[in-house]
Formats: sequence, structure tokens, C-alpha cells
Amino acid sequence: MNIIAIKGRLVHDPELKKTPNDISTCKITVAVDRAYSNGGEKQTDFFDCVFWRQGAEFVSKYFSKGKEIIVHGEMQSRKWTDKEGNNRISWEIQNAHAEFCGGKVENGATPTTVAVPESDFTIIADQDFSLPF
Repeated sequence: MNIIAIKGRLVHDPELKKTPNDISTCKITVAVDRAYSNGGEKQTDFFDCVFWRQGAEFVSKYFSKGKEIIVHGEMQSRKWTDKEGNNRISWEIQNAHAEFCGGKVENGATPTTVAVPESDFTIIADQDFSLPF
């Protein structure tokens, strides 16, 4: 099984491209902070993610540099030769799917909140809410 899921922020704006067969594609890089630090210094990993067809169009339309994103897909390696003739391997998240998460606070503004409408639930007062174990 080959499944990977990451949550982070886009390093650059997505750029929608088309293949010669008119298939949409989009490649992004996501910065993901590690759960630990090295001597108090925050560590970050960078993941290249490749989207195809409607996924590519979705990411290019709704995401931009700095926005938070959740990506899940398959981790794949790709072998290639650089300009000097050296063999290289790149790792990418392919067949990726994206989801919204969180939001970036712009210009020091506070995040917006959504008012929850009143419901039909009744609060029961004077109840013992301790656990029975």
C-alpha cells in the first residue's frame, strides 16, 4: 500500500499547464513543519505534488502561495538525468487530491468566526457529568 498525506502551506502559486493531449496538470510544493526541532530551530520538509485533470484545475483556482492545504496521494520516484549527465531521482506525490484546511490571517486581521444558530437542544442543569469509572 502506498498512501501519503501531508498538511502544510504552498511555497509558490500553482501554475496550470496543459499536456499536448490537452490534459490539465499542476505541480506545487508544500512546506510541512516537523513535529520536533533541532536545537530549538524549526525544521521544515518540502514535498512536490502533481495534480491531473480536475484536481489540477481545482488547486490552481482555489489555492495560492501561503495557503494551507491537505494533500493525499501516492509517493512515487522519478529517475532523470541533469544537464551535467548525472543520474538523479526525484520524489513526488502523484495522483494527488487536495482539501481545504485552516486559513492564513491576512494583514494582522483576526480570523472570521461563524455564528452557530440556536438549536432545539435543551441544556440540563444540575447533572453529575463525572465518568462512571
